[in-house]
Amino acid sequence: MGRAAVPGDVMLFCSVLYNRFADLGAVMGDLTGLFGDIAFATEPMPFTFTTYYEREMGAPLERVIAAFGRLVGRDFLPEAKNATNALEDNHSEGPRRKVNIDPGIVTLENVCLATTKPHGHRLYLGRGIWAEVTLIYQGDSYRSLPWTYPDYASERYIGIFNSLRALFKEITKGRS
Repeated sequence: MGRAAVPGDVMLFCSVLYNRFADLGAVMGDLTGLFGDIAFATEPMPFTFTTYYEREMGAPLERVIAAFGRLVGRDFLPEAKNATNALEDNHSEGPRRKVNIDPGIVTLENVCLATTKPHGHRLYLGRGIWAEVTLIYQGDSYRSLPWTYPDYASERYIGIFNSLRALFKEITKGRS
């Protein structure tokens, strides 16, 4: 029989999708205030995988992925998602968002995203938040799944998350 055990802490990241009217510096400052120092951030990347957000946010859109040096428990995702939802509201112009912030976690086994949208492959975590396993680690790299968003399934994004996994391993080296 297996015994219940609390797993070790994981790396929190945020995917920040924004339009040209968003104050990215202020958003990143707010994220730092919520989650601690940023240990890794990509350069802005054009977001061209879908037009889903353009009606609300306009175009062109860019994305930054930022990861935090302070590790969190896996059960922190609902708190993180609700905090980033409030942050989106703070940076909105009326009903239109200028920024979309999706928190997630990097583990040695997978990359999970928090979402407010239920679906058959998502698990309810509480407080109105579901989790989706977006990438799994097999062999020497993260791999996509049938439901993985095209951007997260791309070679570029998988490379980013492999780099985050290596950073996570470095941060946790020597911890029990």
